[in-house]
Amino acid sequence: MLHAVDDMLVEVGYAAMTMKGIAERAGVGRQTVYRWWSNKAEILLEACIADARSDLVTAPRVDPAADLLAYLVALTRFLTADPAGLAYRALIGEAQHDQAVRELVDGADLLTMSARDVLARVRPVAPAMPEPVLGTAQLAGPVLSRVLTGARPLSRRLLKQHVETLLNAWQRQR
Repeated sequence: MLHAVDDMLVEVGYAAMTMKGIAERAGVGRQTVYRWWSNKAEILLEACIADARSDLVTAPRVDPAADLLAYLVALTRFLTADPAGLAYRALIGEAQHDQAVRELVDGADLLTMSARDVLARVRPVAPAMPEPVLGTAQLAGPVLSRVLTGARPLSRRLLKQHVETLLNAWQRQR
């Protein structure tokens, strides 16, 4: 069912997606879909989380800058090319005017969850790094901002510059 929802999002978009359509695409009855999820936002978010858990995991690097850069490259790819990333973008858009979706997206906190490991690896050399929620916002914010506004994603050169700026700030003693 999670693959069906990814495919449908790409084909018809969030607004046109229905629980009935998801059930038909997955080859199950609507009752089966409703047994696990109460609305399309819930199933879409679950699909996003499942894919993000694998797509946004990066192998540890010796160099903290390379570690952060690898995560940002993976995040950019996820948000611009992966169906689950496109779904996440659709949910963020829907969250702007639907309180229930806003609470789902906020509760899942997909970005903090996905950045947690890379930030933990970098923290020993970055004593001024803020707590994970703010550290994630500082790390992922420029990538997310560019993608959500429809602008061209940041180039690798600009991602490197962003990482250097963050590390300089985070390596200062408090």
